[in-house]
Amino acid sequence: MNLDMLLITVSYLKNYLNFFSTLWRNDCIEDKVEKSLCQLYYMPTWKDGKLGLPVKEAVKLFPELNNYLDERGRLDFSKRKARILYNRAIAKAIFGLEIEYHPRGLVTTPVSRYLFLKTFLRGGERVLEIGTGHTAMMALMAEKLFNCDVTATELDEEFFEYAMKNIERNGAGVKLIKSNGGVIKEVIPESERFDVIFSAPPYYERPTRGVLTEREGVGGGKHGEAFSVRLIEEALGYLKPKGKVALFLPDKKPLIEAITEKGEELGYSVRDVRFKAGTRWRHSLILKK
Repeated sequence: MNLDMLLITVSYLKNYLNFFSTLWRNDCIEDKVEKSLCQLYYMPTWKDGKLGLPVKEAVKLFPELNNYLDERGRLDFSKRKARILYNRAIAKAIFGLEIEYHPRGLVTTPVSRYLFLKTFLRGGERVLEIGTGHTAMMALMAEKLFNCDVTATELDEEFFEYAMKNIERNGAGVKLIKSNGGVIKEVIPESERFDVIFSAPPYYERPTRGVLTEREGVGGGKHGEAFSVRLIEEALGYLKPKGKVALFLPDKKPLIEAITEKGEELGYSVRDVRFKAGTRWRHSLILKK
C-alpha cells in the first residue's frame, strides 16, 4: 500500500469511528442484544475519506456548476440551481443515486438524510417513509444502502410523479403510495406492520417564505408539532413489537419537547440523537414502541 492510499484509508477509518462513537454516546444502540447484533455498515465516502464531495469533482460531473464559481473556486450556494447541481453530484458520486429535483421542491441534502437514517437503521428492516418528497431520496437510500424493504407515501401530485421517476431511474423496488391527505390510517392497509416508520415531517407553525411549499413546511400546532403527533399516534397500530418511529427534525427545542412529551404519554420510550450535517445541527427523534 503506497502512502496516498494509506492516508485515505486512515482518514476513512477516522471518519467512520468518529460518527459511530457519536451514535454510541447518544445511546443509539439501545441494549446488550442490539449491541451484539448491530451490523457495521459501510460508510459511503469520497476518495479522500470524507462524507462529502470536493467542488472540483462536482464540476466534473456537472460542468454547468462552473457558472456558479467565484474567483476562488467557491460555489455560490445562494443560487438554487447551484445547490441542486451540487447535491445531485453528491448523490451520484457518494451514494450512487441518480436524483432529479422538482423546480419548486426542497433541495434535499443527501448527507444529512444519510446521517439521519444511520441513527436507526441496522439493515434489512421493513420500513415505511411518510412523505418521501419529490426526490424519494431517503426511501432510495434505505433500499440501496441498508437493504430495506421500503414502502413510501407522498401527498403532492407533482412530487409523487417526480418521486416515481427517481425510483424508476435508480432501478429500485420502493413501493410508492399516493396518500391523498392521510398520514398512515386510510393510506396503508390495516394489516401491514413495519419495523420502522420514519419521516422528515413538516415542522413550521405557519407558511414560510420561499424555502418550502406549504405542504412541505407547515406542521401546525403551537410549535409545529401537530403533524408529527398525528404520525406517532397512528404509527402505534402499524409497528411490529419493539418497532420504532424516527423523525428528522431541526434544532428546535420546543418542537422536540412537544413531540417527546406526547410520545411518552402514548407509551413510547423516546431518544433524541443530535448530529451535525454541514454547519447545521439536526435531530433524529427515535420513539420505540
